[in-house]
Amino acid sequence: MLRLPYFEYRAPRSLREAAEMLAATPGAMLVAGGTDLLPNMKRRQQVPPTLIGLRQVAELKQIGNGDGVRIGAGVTLSSLTADDRLRPYTALRQAAAQIATPHLRNMGTIGGNICLDTRCNYYDQNYEWRKAIDFCMKKDGETCWVATSSPRCLAVSSTDTAPALIALGATASLVSSDGERSVALTDLYQNDGIHYLTRRPDEILATVRLPHLDGWRSTYWKLRRRGAFDFPVLSVAAAVKLSRDGTVEAARIVLGAVQSRPVEAPDAARLLLGGPLTDAQIALAADAAAHPARPMDNTDFSLVWRKRVTRDFVGYALREVRGDDMRARRRSIAKLVL
Repeated sequence: MLRLPYFEYRAPRSLREAAEMLAATPGAMLVAGGTDLLPNMKRRQQVPPTLIGLRQVAELKQIGNGDGVRIGAGVTLSSLTADDRLRPYTALRQAAAQIATPHLRNMGTIGGNICLDTRCNYYDQNYEWRKAIDFCMKKDGETCWVATSSPRCLAVSSTDTAPALIALGATASLVSSDGERSVALTDLYQNDGIHYLTRRPDEILATVRLPHLDGWRSTYWKLRRRGAFDFPVLSVAAAVKLSRDGTVEAARIVLGAVQSRPVEAPDAARLLLGGPLTDAQIALAADAAAHPARPMDNTDFSLVWRKRVTRDFVGYALREVRGDDMRARRRSIAKLVL
């Protein structure tokens, strides 16, 4: 049985108290639902001496209207899928609904999924297994076993909600004892398996803000081994703004699980502008979107196949945004990978 290491637990009741506590406690980590951090601690991937629990911080659990929608980082994934105020943000609701199982979605939070630790076949193992291969660059070692000559860790980003949020134009609010700053969600990430977040150690992800999206349609597609309770090995979030006559006025395409951060495909999105979503334009955009995909041999399925099906999944997403009925295709994919 894997057991948690010893740690001190603190439970602030306000965001300000949590920020001050975090600034004053070297090596501390934040925990809300704990669905990712606690298993990592059992495997000794992360061993913080102190956990600062956010479950009693009420201001992090609120969803509010205003200039768009404001989502507290402590809102559970189940609450995201159930709240009617988020109904216009289809990609986000679809992404949240496909994370893990109902039990874990009741515990896991949007903030936790946004900040989800990067994953790798050589890293997501117990301590004894990792010790047997002399550890890896991400924890306790010096070599990235995915590509031994790589100067950086190639662990892959496996968050579901981040690609959807980036496609929807979300911004994030980061709070520290020194104040608050706002960043576009895409700028919260960098392509490094170890230092994958630009959030400082003393900052708390407090809220996510989504703009009004009049005229926009969005969707989220996910490839995984099992039909549930599995991380993505490829994901595609697409958001398109259509005029009344069907002309594409703006578009965003974001890929997940192909690098150490969610990857935008702006060249592919530009190919859609100024005309309708025809099969020919969708095929061109799908080809262009596959170029920035750099899957590595650090997760499930063949990396060559994952690269190839990127085109297919971008095509599926854009056809669904166009209005095609893609339910049968979704079901066939679920059966294919089981």
